[in-house]
Amino acid sequence: MDTMPLSELGLPRPVREHTTAGGKGPDISSDFQTFLRMLTAQMQNQNPLEPIEASDFAVQLATFSGVEQQVRTNTLLSQLASRMGLAEMAGWVGREVLTSAPVYLDGAPRRLVPPEVPGADRAELVVADRDGREVTRRAVDPRATEFLFEMPNEYEGGVPVGHYAVKVESFRGGVSLGVAPVMTYARIDEARSDQGKLLLVLEGGHLIDSAQVAGLRK
Repeated sequence: MDTMPLSELGLPRPVREHTTAGGKGPDISSDFQTFLRMLTAQMQNQNPLEPIEASDFAVQLATFSGVEQQVRTNTLLSQLASRMGLAEMAGWVGREVLTSAPVYLDGAPRRLVPPEVPGADRAELVVADRDGREVTRRAVDPRATEFLFEMPNEYEGGVPVGHYAVKVESFRGGVSLGVAPVMTYARIDEARSDQGKLLLVLEGGHLIDSAQVAGLRK
């Protein structure tokens, strides 16, 4: 029986990035066990009249070792980049970011940035709770680029303190042009790193990806 390349034995490649149970990085030991199984299968399927040279096994082992080191290096570089980004994000704590994340309503005025809808002659601000139920709707200037919104808390006849989805429905000639989320400024209370992502904890405890930030101010 002729010697068959590893790829033709129907076996997986020796080096793959596995994630450990904790999701913290590649499992090199699993790859090494796979590599050993592949070598065993290759030896079992070799031509006994033309056995594979020992030097060939050494080359394959050296190749795997090199790839293993490259995987480890890439992992370390990724972790380093994440930490450097986190150090930069830490400087954002205490500042305000502009985002379309749910708005924290606690009775204090909120400065909102509505979407620009060309041709709209009327607009309504729509506030919904986390279950999607509409809690209030009020008319706003369709040409406004920014406005203050104040929602009384539940003790003043308003809504319970918490996060709400705030959107604007635009109209033209009485016909709805659709609903789009507004953006608002929210204070950053914490910056953290989680599985390679840089996350920001906003006032009220809402968590967003730093990629959702559209603006930053003091």
